[in-house]
Amino acid sequence: MALLRARALYDFRSENPGEISLREHEVLSLCSDQEIEGWLEGVNSRGDRGLFPASYVQLLRAAEPPAPLPAPLRYANLPPGGFEPVAAPASSSSSSFHPPPPAQQHPQPQLPPPAAEPFQLPPAPPVASGYPFPYGGSPYQPSQGSDDDWDDDWDDSSTVADEPGVLGSSYPDYEHAGMGGGGGGGGGGGPASGRYRLSTRSDLSLSSRGSQPGGAHLAHHHHPAGGGGGAKSSATVSRNLNRFSTFVKSGGEAFVLGEAAGFVKDGDKLCVVLGPHGPEWQEDPYPFQCSIEDPTKQTKFKGMKSYIAYKLVPSHTGQQVHRRYKHFDWLYGRLVEKFPVISVPHLPEKQATGRFEEDFISKRRKGLAWWMDHMCSHPVLAQCDAFQHFLTCPSTDEKAWKQGKRKAEKDEMVGANFFLTISVPAGHPASLDLQEVESQVDGFKSFTKKMDESTIQLNQTVNEFARKQVTGFKKEYQKVGHSFKGLSQAFEMDQQVFSAGLNQAIAFTGEAYDAIGELFADQPRQDLDPVMDLLALYQGHLANFPDIIHVQKGALTKVKESKRHVEEGKMEAQKADGIQDRCNIISFATLAEIHHFHKIRVRDFRSQMQHFLQQQILFFQKVTQKLEEALHKYDSV
Repeated sequence: MALLRARALYDFRSENPGEISLREHEVLSLCSDQEIEGWLEGVNSRGDRGLFPASYVQLLRAAEPPAPLPAPLRYANLPPGGFEPVAAPASSSSSSFHPPPPAQQHPQPQLPPPAAEPFQLPPAPPVASGYPFPYGGSPYQPSQGSDDDWDDDWDDSSTVADEPGVLGSSYPDYEHAGMGGGGGGGGGGGPASGRYRLSTRSDLSLSSRGSQPGGAHLAHHHHPAGGGGGAKSSATVSRNLNRFSTFVKSGGEAFVLGEAAGFVKDGDKLCVVLGPHGPEWQEDPYPFQCSIEDPTKQTKFKGMKSYIAYKLVPSHTGQQVHRRYKHFDWLYGRLVEKFPVISVPHLPEKQATGRFEEDFISKRRKGLAWWMDHMCSHPVLAQCDAFQHFLTCPSTDEKAWKQGKRKAEKDEMVGANFFLTISVPAGHPASLDLQEVESQVDGFKSFTKKMDESTIQLNQTVNEFARKQVTGFKKEYQKVGHSFKGLSQAFEMDQQVFSAGLNQAIAFTGEAYDAIGELFADQPRQDLDPVMDLLALYQGHLANFPDIIHVQKGALTKVKESKRHVEEGKMEAQKADGIQDRCNIISFATLAEIHHFHKIRVRDFRSQMQHFLQQQILFFQKVTQKLEEALHKYDSV
């Protein structure tokens, strides 16, 4: 058997028990090439063993190691007829035992030990840590004193705090809690805790869950041979061993297994339609834009607290409102929680010091403008109630703001229930070919990896080029200008009248080179900085997609498992068809989001490259004008 190896495609930072961290390009030893609901188990280069996302690695097949030399038989020096044992078959011989290498061992997956303290899901899912995060960093975390601190009079205690359960055994399982909870805490991976409660029950049979939608199980159950139940009634689709995976925390697993139930209002429905290039989100019938202007410094508590407020003017209302960064931060957290298969654009970075410096305020405003543009351009995000409340609630109506804030935090269409809101084309759910979907998603995964590498490289190159323009080019051109001025001053020592025109022309040339140096120093603000702002925004999007892909991959794994049960006669075809239909809904949404990403990417980079080249042309026209002015000075010499 070939040794099982895998190469890490992205960095991954473990945040939960049983996981291990990965570094990009690191080679790992796998315990098995069989995915455990989208996760693999293996050993990294530091000797840590645990689980990691299968979508973050690429499987390798190493050459088989040479067979070990047989060890000498024991008691070889005994005479014939002595005590030497009879040789056993090669497959079960104990005379030449060699322990297998670590990569060939198959240890049982390690589950978290029992805990005496209340169990709480972490606030954010595992994501790749190798991405630069100028637009909000890795998974969403609300501001904690670093930028626009929350005020007691605005940020009252949340009315939808999670209520953690208590682990009662070494092998906890999650029981669906129905519709009895609010829309829970703010984590980047989805409010799974708002849809599940921990259970100490270790044996949940099919009959005990018959009242749950879909009748899905939570674990494998073994029935003795000859039992009363038929084989089809005892089969289950297994639960993910890693309860902290994005697939679980987003609610995707519960939805695919048929455990989501709720009433979907017409206003909550998200429609996916079939366009000329495949599934896409239905366009917003009333598109709008929103400008962000006039950042102003304001104070409260008699000047003891200062903050920056931005003026927002949505085009569909025309009414201006003022929002602080903490308001953006709150909205971002709600959106990340609610939409697990949508790439919510990252916010500009937080900053602890220098928040009131002009350059930082200007840069943040531009970043927020890009963020707002992507929010308004997304057919789903633009119509979200929380976003509309953010755009339209009057700045002075604190009571209305708090009411809308609480309503958003109590939203029941989150977690597994979010997927209930997705409406796919009528009559087409079964038309998606699983292999074709998987191929498209794998292709997009490769695309995002390559795009991420190229954007990082371009960002570094452009940043270095801008630095040279601001410092090096300016200095060099001004050195040339200073040298021309020195020559002019030397010529002025000649008292001949006919040389005065030449002296003035050379001095003007030196001044022209000084001005050109200033043009170089100022130019990055016009062309290179906007390019870097766009790259930073898209690096945030690219950091979102591994988790989105992980949810879709997890759903496909459930379908494959259910089909295997049907082939083995352990599951009814009707139940497997239900799993496939729900997987198709996730696939439709994923492909629609991929389509939107490509569509908006083409729009943004086309516009930005046009702007860049136009600014370059204007810049060199200014340089040419300065040189032509200097040239004409010699006409009268």
